[in-house]
Amino acid sequence: MRRTPALIVGGGPAGAAAAITLAAAGQRPLLLERTRERHDLVCGGFLSADTLAVLAYLGIDALALGGQPIAKLRVIAGDADVTVDLPFAAAGLSRRTLDAALLARAAALGAGIERGCSVRSVEGRCATLADGGAIDAEALFLATGKHELRGIQRAAPMGDDPPVGLRVSVSGPAIDGAIELYLFERGYAGMLRQEDGTVNLCLSVARSRLTDGPDALLAALGREVPSLGDRLEEVTAYGAWSSVARIPYGWRAMQSAPGLYRVGDQAAVIASVVGDGVAIALTSGRAAADALLEGDAAFQQRFARMARRPLRIAGGLRWFAERPGLAALLLPALGRYPGLLRAAMRATRIGGY
Repeated sequence: MRRTPALIVGGGPAGAAAAITLAAAGQRPLLLERTRERHDLVCGGFLSADTLAVLAYLGIDALALGGQPIAKLRVIAGDADVTVDLPFAAAGLSRRTLDAALLARAAALGAGIERGCSVRSVEGRCATLADGGAIDAEALFLATGKHELRGIQRAAPMGDDPPVGLRVSVSGPAIDGAIELYLFERGYAGMLRQEDGTVNLCLSVARSRLTDGPDALLAALGREVPSLGDRLEEVTAYGAWSSVARIPYGWRAMQSAPGLYRVGDQAAVIASVVGDGVAIALTSGRAAADALLEGDAAFQQRFARMARRPLRIAGGLRWFAERPGLAALLLPALGRYPGLLRAAMRATRIGGY
């Protein structure tokens, strides 16, 4: 059995932020990532001002990586179509590029990075690998995103029609300097340009709307939301779909066992409509690592308290987003009073670190 002072399971933004923070403090964490190569994921793509600030603290310049500046938000619901200035600087950057840069930064600082290494289960702070090996750790950081790990699953309640996340890269749509948000019954879709010139198309949709697969869903949404249909007519090429099922929006880890740190979506799952998932991942990973370095055993409870109000407000915004008839009544107010957007952004951000 191998042993390490700090074991990080998962190489996304949360796990990488923890690795960077520990390595910068002179520690030698070991990070395990199940994929062997750079890849895109369903979640992420939009980098808010909070995200950019935490990345800068960690030594990552998102714009230098090719991040596309985003200054405006366009929201479409029914007949309402409103474009407003964002109250902060933002950027569009693929998870493929962001995750690779974060892991390279962690490795440069001295963290051990092992790719193509899958963890089968966890018992206590001991991880059993897919090849039968085991690693025992003094501290275990669980950074597996929305995916569960046997022996340490989240007790997240699910409704009868849980949301599914979908993502595909497309070429063609003329989207520059803005993020576009399309609201439809039981879901919403977002589009933004990435560093390679393609457009990231992400959807959160109730499982019941996916009976015929993502291509059929997209065709139906193009008819249901004419503005989205217009954008889809501009598409010249589609990439491969990726998905994640049964997303527990609003879930928080209220506590954890001694030496176990849940970070990212394992700590708090915010509704994707507010675009702050990557910031929460980075912030929680950094904060958990700081807690370990400082001997602070109350990280999980404290982070759960901080996340309570933002997650509830984000859940309310998601409720309206998935009911475009109601959302259409509110959107004109957003255009007349842009301060509402600033207030909503502040209310759904997790600060304090």
